[in-house]
Amino acid sequence: MGLLSDPNRRKAITSLTLSVLPDVVCYLAGIAWFMGLAFEPFTLRTYMSENAMGSTMVEERFPSGERALATAREFAAHKKKVGGMPVDWLVKTMRAQGLEVFTQSFSRNLPFPDESKERFVVRGTNVYGILRAPRAPRTEALVLSAPCSPGNSNNQAVGLLLGLAQYFRSQIYWAKDIIFLVNEHDLIGVQAWLEGYHHTNITGMGYTPLQGRAGSIQAALSLELNSDVVTSLDLVLEGLNGQLPNLDLANLFHAFCQKLGILCTIQGKLQRSDWDTVEGYTHSAQTMLLMVLKQASGRPWGEHGLFLRYHIEAASIRGVNSFRQYKTDATSIGRLFEGMVRKLNNLLERLHQSYFFYLMPSLTRFVSIGYYMPAFGLLTTILLLRALDLWVHLGTPTPVTEDGVGEGESPSSPGLLSVLTPVVISHLTGVALYTLPVLSQEMAVEHFPVSETEAVVLTAIAIYTAGLALPHNTHRLISGEGTEQGWRVLKLVALLYLAVLLGCTALINFSLGFILAVTLVPAAACVTPHVPKALSAVAMVLLSPGCTILYCVFLFQELQEVPVSLAEGWMLFLSVISQGILDHALYGSLVYPLLALLVYPCWLLFWNILFWK
Repeated sequence: MGLLSDPNRRKAITSLTLSVLPDVVCYLAGIAWFMGLAFEPFTLRTYMSENAMGSTMVEERFPSGERALATAREFAAHKKKVGGMPVDWLVKTMRAQGLEVFTQSFSRNLPFPDESKERFVVRGTNVYGILRAPRAPRTEALVLSAPCSPGNSNNQAVGLLLGLAQYFRSQIYWAKDIIFLVNEHDLIGVQAWLEGYHHTNITGMGYTPLQGRAGSIQAALSLELNSDVVTSLDLVLEGLNGQLPNLDLANLFHAFCQKLGILCTIQGKLQRSDWDTVEGYTHSAQTMLLMVLKQASGRPWGEHGLFLRYHIEAASIRGVNSFRQYKTDATSIGRLFEGMVRKLNNLLERLHQSYFFYLMPSLTRFVSIGYYMPAFGLLTTILLLRALDLWVHLGTPTPVTEDGVGEGESPSSPGLLSVLTPVVISHLTGVALYTLPVLSQEMAVEHFPVSETEAVVLTAIAIYTAGLALPHNTHRLISGEGTEQGWRVLKLVALLYLAVLLGCTALINFSLGFILAVTLVPAAACVTPHVPKALSAVAMVLLSPGCTILYCVFLFQELQEVPVSLAEGWMLFLSVISQGILDHALYGSLVYPLLALLVYPCWLLFWNILFWK
């Protein structure tokens, strides 16, 4: 405190923080640190932390791959016959395999029609069978799930699931109940089943109570196969709100793929060994950036993503038919699942010894939270330096003028109303952005030739754009012209607000916090009322949260090696907005309310500073 209260020392701090050099150095160092994490020598090699899964070996003997594919074809025929989920056939088949079989009906009213099927109400039925543990008190359980997708999608996964159920029934070493779940309508069906299993209703889902339950679910695996020919298996880890399963689950998948000779990928990309080349580093960087973008979206990228909310370690495994020189049969995939389930069956406690916060540039390397958080810390340091600079300026006495006025006097304090008003109105704009798009869809459809989904998205964009014109003149309407000290106080508040907001976001979802920091920190640090208005306004808009989402859409397509044109990218951008609002309503994703209620109002405060007079 003495350092800050002494005028001479405070002047030295001011001269340091006034320079743009520390800001530029921190920003470039943060970006360089983050990109350097994809370089293999800077990462850690994956290893199995859980002794119960790493010390004992299992011998996989699943023999029924061809029979599973025959069951899949039978399932597809019955699904086509009934035009949807063949509930009766599934119940009959599972009971013939010796399982305790139950069904669950559910319905969900959508806030607006989903873009793909244009439906307001989703109704369906889940079918699940329970294999009781023969040598345990039945207090714990594992889940194997496969979605009943429309058309010919995922029939092979359901067939393999039923084949595994029949084989597991003949084994006597199970210490946990095993639940075989076939759900309808993908994530909505899983959400209904999880809420019914845990006796909760957090999303407004309508469902019938479950008639049969097993023990506390320790782990879950979801299988997705869309072809009889599988060349590789892709591991999907990203869950709701950026949650990730325990790293040991990914290590277990990779270990069995290596043991069985199955080609495995993450983010759809193969492992490369030439890490010391430019191509090898680029490949690792692309893989890591894809994981960052998926995690930042906050949406569940597979059925496993909803299990993570209930502290159930889960992952989705997808069969891919793209690497023509390889081929994996259904028997090998069945043995992979058998081995993973048997290893999970050995657990005496929940997976907890390995990491929950990590990034993966490949399946054999990972970046822990202690390695990637400094990159974020360097970016937020800029906000703290700017805030310290403003605090010093606000506490500095006014210099002596030629007429002798001002010596030792404090600068005139801005009126509280002139500072508080833009804060309140900016947040009211955020509340309107959060609530009005869904509430006003009927009115928009009546007056404009658009569908409900288009009405929601276009209303959100209209409110977002209108917010640019609303707040920056408000302080003049309330308390006259703003003072020089007024914008300094407002910027000090906004800087501290943004620093706390980004810090809290990064602790929950690092990827989202880092992406927002990359674009918002430069705008927050540089904005003042004394810069050229037109050029600065364009720069501020380009660094706004909405444009950040647009950049991420194009970057995601480029990293997936599926580039799009400007028109296609714009349509994907509109789809991302509607999907974000829908994910929040259906599953409780926090990204949309975070951006609408906190990030966008915070950005509006800096927009208000730019037009301060």
